[in-house]
Amino acid sequence: MEEECKFCAFVNGKKKASVVFKDEATLAFMDYKPIFHGHCLVIPREHFRTIMDVPDNLIPKLFKNVKMLSEAVKRAMSSEGILIIMNNTVSQSVPHLHIHIIPRNKGDGLKGFMWPRRSYENEKQTEEIQLRIKKEIDNLNKLN
Repeated sequence: MEEECKFCAFVNGKKKASVVFKDEATLAFMDYKPIFHGHCLVIPREHFRTIMDVPDNLIPKLFKNVKMLSEAVKRAMSSEGILIIMNNTVSQSVPHLHIHIIPRNKGDGLKGFMWPRRSYENEKQTEEIQLRIKKEIDNLNKLN
């Protein structure tokens, strides 16, 4: 646990959160300033800053709960769909991994992915970046 982490304070009961679900691995609570009503956050109970810090054995449980909470929010809010967002460092308001579960409906005012999209200059640039990513995947797999 990091000193002064707001989400760790929710986990250990030092601060109050509007909890909707908890188990041995995760905690889910209402976002205090929701994009839409029903907007929830799912966090691992243990402090990890980003998805890259989460141990592999926790990933299945974390995302199983994200899936379950997504269905619960969709049903509770009678929404057409769910937007799942996870910032890692950039735009991460609290430095404790958290996954946003946001109910969505057509015409709700959110535009696309909420940020500008950028095309690749050409097929060559696409392939160069594809190869860079594949190379790093190979490098990471060699470490494991």
